[in-house]
Amino acid sequence: MKYDVTDNSLFIENRKKFKNFLKPNSLSIFVSNDIMPTNADGSMGFRQNSDLFYLSGIDQEDTILVIFPDVKDGRHKEILFIKETSELIAIWEGAKLNKKEAITVSGIEHIYWYQDFEKVMKPFFLQAEHLYLNSNEHTRRYIDVETAQDRFNKNILSRFPLHKFERSAPIMQKIRAIKSTQEIDLIQKACDITEKGFMRLLSFIKPGVWEYEIEAELIHEFIRNRSRGWAYGPIIASGKNSCVLHYIENNRQCKDGDVILLDVAAEYSNYASDLTRCLPINGKYTKRQKEVYNAVLRVHRAATKMLVTGQMFDKYNKAVGDLMTEELLQLGLIRTEDVKNENPNWPAYKKYFMHGTSHFLGLDVHDVGFFYEPMQPGMVFTVEPGIYIPEEGLGIRIENNVLITTNGQQDLMKNIPIEADEIEELMNK
Repeated sequence: MKYDVTDNSLFIENRKKFKNFLKPNSLSIFVSNDIMPTNADGSMGFRQNSDLFYLSGIDQEDTILVIFPDVKDGRHKEILFIKETSELIAIWEGAKLNKKEAITVSGIEHIYWYQDFEKVMKPFFLQAEHLYLNSNEHTRRYIDVETAQDRFNKNILSRFPLHKFERSAPIMQKIRAIKSTQEIDLIQKACDITEKGFMRLLSFIKPGVWEYEIEAELIHEFIRNRSRGWAYGPIIASGKNSCVLHYIENNRQCKDGDVILLDVAAEYSNYASDLTRCLPINGKYTKRQKEVYNAVLRVHRAATKMLVTGQMFDKYNKAVGDLMTEELLQLGLIRTEDVKNENPNWPAYKKYFMHGTSHFLGLDVHDVGFFYEPMQPGMVFTVEPGIYIPEEGLGIRIENNVLITTNGQQDLMKNIPIEADEIEELMNK
């Protein structure tokens, strides 16, 4: 890991939150992610299971976390199984955590080696009445690959068919949605690193630069600031590519007169940030480009003010849609007749603004949380309205990360230039 070690009080407190939702005599298990293969003996590298990291801080493979508050011996309420390190592993891969280090990172006292899981756990399984198994229940999940947790769940379900099985995911979605002060600090750190990368680009982008060269500038700045790199696949989309919502080729040369849409952000300590800005490649927006940019910016600012305690997502989305409708009418992109005759399930504004305005942000860029519950202090959301005009080769999206507080909201990206005039001034220094 490149990041500084986080104080284990974060993970101790997170486990307390989780335990508050367990039924009596319940044992819950969280399994680390696999190291995903590429070809031959290659791998994609390792990304920890977000739930396991949230509860333990352990950021390596072959890890199992067990939480059993009502255990009969009164001692093994929390158990961590980690990969046994060795001189061979240390030489070829770098040493893994030893037991003392795992205690320091997680705050869990009972540490065993991963290969001893069956031997250690058998009596505890037989004591428990409820077994909580974890799974990825994200509403946008479309994954065919079987995960380590999936395989583990199949095994436990077959071995203990008479136990009462429960789902950990609803609990994790509830508690992870509200960030602690330490988590907000880590997200802010990711935002600050993203800011450094963005500022680096203001003097770099010009006609003739290639999208992948911009990508290289960003990753350099992210890694030199102790980020692992991207919080998600970078979108560096110039000209007509800016109308492709998830454009990831990043292989086009930037042309004079075009705008480039940058949806790029760093992670830090597994916590994500999520930024979008649109820059004029030659340092000067055309009149039309600035009109569209400022229209999106007005919606962005109005939407940000709506992120308050008690706000409901359906009401929020309806209000943002109404604002965008007015802007599109002013830009001449839709007509009053289009609005009068619109399909309520796909309003007229969706022709040019087809995605949502906000999503949860945290350990995952599309973090977990319930969209049917009211917004609460401690939740962090993106705010990312956009207007995409394929016939003009122009796409504008503006995105910041916003924390809901008890008396309003806090923009975690408030220091990143957002005004069109300020961007032009900085690019032409």
